[in-house]
Amino acid sequence: MLLTSVPATTRGSGGTHLWCTSYRVYAIERSQFTSGEENINQIMSMEAENHKEKKEIEREVEDTHQDGEQLQECFNEGPKRIQPWTKQVTVRGLIVSILIGVIFSIIAMKLNLTTGLVPNLNVSAALLAFVCIRTWTKVLHKAGYVSRPFTRQENTMIQTCAVACYSISVGGGFASYLLGLNNKTYELSGVGNEGNSAKAVKEPGFGWMTGYLFVVCFVGLFVLIPLRKIMIVDLQLTYPSGLATAVLINGFHNQGDKMAKKQVRGFTKYFSISFLWGFFQWFYTANENCGFKNFPTFGLQAWKQTFYFDFGMTYVGAGMICSHLVNISLLLGAVLSYGIMWPLINRLKGNWFSESLQESDMKSLYGYKVFLSVALILGDGLYNFVKILSVTVINIHGRIKNKNLNVEDAQKKNSPDGRKQNEIFLRENIPMWVGVAGYIVFSILSIIVIPIMFPQLKWYYVVVAYILAPSLSFCNAYGAGLTDINMAYNYGKVALFVLAALSGKENGLVAGLVGCGLIKSVVSVACILMQDFKTAHYTLTSPRAMFLSQAIGTAIGCVTAPLSFFLFYKAFDVGNPNGEFKAPYALIYRNMAILGVEGFSALPHHCLQLCYGFFAFAVAVNLVKDLSPGKIGKWMPVPMVMAIPFLVGAYFAIDMCLGSLVVFVWHKLNTKEAELMVPAVASGLICGEGLWTLPAAILAFAKIKPPICMKFLSS
Repeated sequence: MLLTSVPATTRGSGGTHLWCTSYRVYAIERSQFTSGEENINQIMSMEAENHKEKKEIEREVEDTHQDGEQLQECFNEGPKRIQPWTKQVTVRGLIVSILIGVIFSIIAMKLNLTTGLVPNLNVSAALLAFVCIRTWTKVLHKAGYVSRPFTRQENTMIQTCAVACYSISVGGGFASYLLGLNNKTYELSGVGNEGNSAKAVKEPGFGWMTGYLFVVCFVGLFVLIPLRKIMIVDLQLTYPSGLATAVLINGFHNQGDKMAKKQVRGFTKYFSISFLWGFFQWFYTANENCGFKNFPTFGLQAWKQTFYFDFGMTYVGAGMICSHLVNISLLLGAVLSYGIMWPLINRLKGNWFSESLQESDMKSLYGYKVFLSVALILGDGLYNFVKILSVTVINIHGRIKNKNLNVEDAQKKNSPDGRKQNEIFLRENIPMWVGVAGYIVFSILSIIVIPIMFPQLKWYYVVVAYILAPSLSFCNAYGAGLTDINMAYNYGKVALFVLAALSGKENGLVAGLVGCGLIKSVVSVACILMQDFKTAHYTLTSPRAMFLSQAIGTAIGCVTAPLSFFLFYKAFDVGNPNGEFKAPYALIYRNMAILGVEGFSALPHHCLQLCYGFFAFAVAVNLVKDLSPGKIGKWMPVPMVMAIPFLVGAYFAIDMCLGSLVVFVWHKLNTKEAELMVPAVASGLICGEGLWTLPAAILAFAKIKPPICMKFLSS
């Protein structure tokens, strides 16, 4: 599950904003600027004021022993000094983008296949881009070569390309709707269950997966290009995640060498520790349930209910990036499910379900785990779906009604920096015909190719989907600009139920899963591109360079994501509910499609009543959060996040909460250092153990087993 569907999943905008504002990186409120061409004379008339402010900040930089030259360059950057878009996309930038994209694709795929929870890694991508290029230039400098300056525009381009690449691993369906088509998920869903047709099986293959990704992902790149100026400049949508990334990148290039070196050292140190720790752990995992990953931290009885610390540095780092609310929601979901619900339902074996059923049978305890998590996800998703649509409609209506009332106020708010951002953003425009032609070409290609790959999904359903896609993409991107919530997965779930119900028992399951991916991909890619345009607007990066970087990253991701998937699929037991790579969302999505085909008859005994309760709980929690005072609402958990441990277990929630505890204590001891170093340390922990997965998979391919099994038994 992509975490961007959960509000406020990272601390990037809060932490980096605090330590960047001292160096003329404007707060979110200062980013609200109106449209229009830059008035050069007006900028020149304010030169004295800007010069005075610049001198004051330069004195502050000298007091903190930071690099004043980079700050001076940031101030003097004007429209004439910004490099053309062809110079912003560099060869070294593409090489680094591919490197970061491949690394993050592997990491994201591991997270996706283990728990389905992937934190927002945009901050880590921007930091790693900065570290790589700074190291590159210093090595060349010591070797006697002169390297071109590393600008924030190039940093933005690298970050965009890398994020576009790894986003395919996150949202390409490898752990959800595409994997839900394989035979193992079919068997876990119940071979004899109604609606779970034996014909609705398609084993993963590199060829068809790559082709599917190319046709569905590239449609989303073009759908909102004609509305770029309206959403970023005219409507002045905030896009908090995109803006937070821009603030971070500006901070990298303004803060000077001393702080940059500190971040680089922190990243390198914890990357090395995490990688070596993963290597050390490997020696003790000769068999299943061996090694530190199964250390009974709280005793064997708690271990049986998955309550233990598994020494996973990846999820400790993820917990440092995610908000405290997300981590507490995970722990609450773990306590509710494995601490209370599952032990109680398991005692009813023989009453609610037969004792002879296997543990993985959908009519046994496993069915309750799946469908109760589905109820929480649907309750939270549908509530936010209606809420964001309502906010979008009300906001647009208000803008239309009052469009001429606040023109003078908007002009007063417009600053020289705002006009400079708008001028650069509008100067290198992407022609409208590119968006229209690209959307039509890739839509036609998709309408032809997808029914050939999946005959169960009729071509006319694909046509209707692409007719509706522009309006759905606009609603989602507009809502994300206001709330920072990407609702693409919820649009996909609506499409899943509609297509599963319309296509009948034989074709409904495949049509629902594939159609879900089609709508979700278009809507999600369009939203991510608009967030990247916001980053480009704030870092004075050319939209053309941004779009090209996004397209290159998407193309690379369509190849690297399937390769990353098969790295795990061939080397490990993916989809085993008792193994490390559970891929819980594959089973969840397949059973949602079964619900769409069969209705409530697919549920185990008494499960429907429990589902009603959990659905109502999800809606009630959101209502309390939105209607109660802020002091109460901020403590309400996130139901969609609570659902993840229902299938996965409690161990990773404990890892995440440990990361959250580290951040909390660090902020109490030294707030400024924590704001500077948390992104670097978290990125190092995630990347180190995540990268160890690659040699571990190679060893598994070569059938080289660890020499030791460390296991704990009751006395």
